[in-house]
Amino acid sequence: MARSQTGPDFIEALARGIDVIRAFAPSRPTMVLSEVAEATGLARPTARRILLTLQELGYARLDDRGWSLTPRVLELGTAYVHSQGLWELARPHMEDLVRQTGESSSIAQLDGSDIVYVARVAVPKIITFAVAIGTRFPALQTSLGKVLLAALPPEEVETRLAEPSRSGITPRWQPSREEREQHLREVRARGWAVADEQLAAGIRSAAVPLRDGEGRVVAAMNVTVHAAETSVETLTDEHLPRLLAAAGRISHDYALRDAVPQVTMGAPVP
Repeated sequence: MARSQTGPDFIEALARGIDVIRAFAPSRPTMVLSEVAEATGLARPTARRILLTLQELGYARLDDRGWSLTPRVLELGTAYVHSQGLWELARPHMEDLVRQTGESSSIAQLDGSDIVYVARVAVPKIITFAVAIGTRFPALQTSLGKVLLAALPPEEVETRLAEPSRSGITPRWQPSREEREQHLREVRARGWAVADEQLAAGIRSAAVPLRDGEGRVVAAMNVTVHAAETSVETLTDEHLPRLLAAAGRISHDYALRDAVPQVTMGAPVP
């Protein structure tokens, strides 16, 4: 795969290995060697060596149907989640929120023009899109994304949204620039956001920010409902206050954790 604007320390072999992992998708969970090479733009011998390396490391397997990833790949994504420490802090509060509302709750962060889910406590309901850790959606059409975008300086919002989405989804809501800016101003002013079937039919949600000890928005948390079951009024009048309270508790715990000095075992203490 041709690349541009890479620095002198860029490791092409590592990038190619990541390209191979990312080539697998729900629409193509298993591929033969020629398909992997085509999907990544790599020569077949190069793709083969990368797949064999991933197999030896436990990240890929080969059977009669072709190559596929193993569950060990999940370690790569969860390493980020655990390194942030957010899941451990948020989980009990999210579980309490889900018990109170009977609805799913998720936490997401921005990646380019998309949101990426980094924590989730779900209830078994049928919605338009399946959501799991690592799922990405266009940010602007989700309540989580609106909260995160509203926390950015306006010029950074433009830069983010200029990047193409990597979600593969075409959302229903396609606002003009003026409409988008007005919408984000309103979210910024009130401190929370609602997305009413703007991503896809049937999906309605409210989201609020999660903050660190200095007040910076580090993530967003939502409650998601099925539009046919729960009105916007119920979402904002009943679920939103519980969501705000849970987010406040998580932000409080996050700030407390950051305030505690981190001492490495065996390191000298001044």
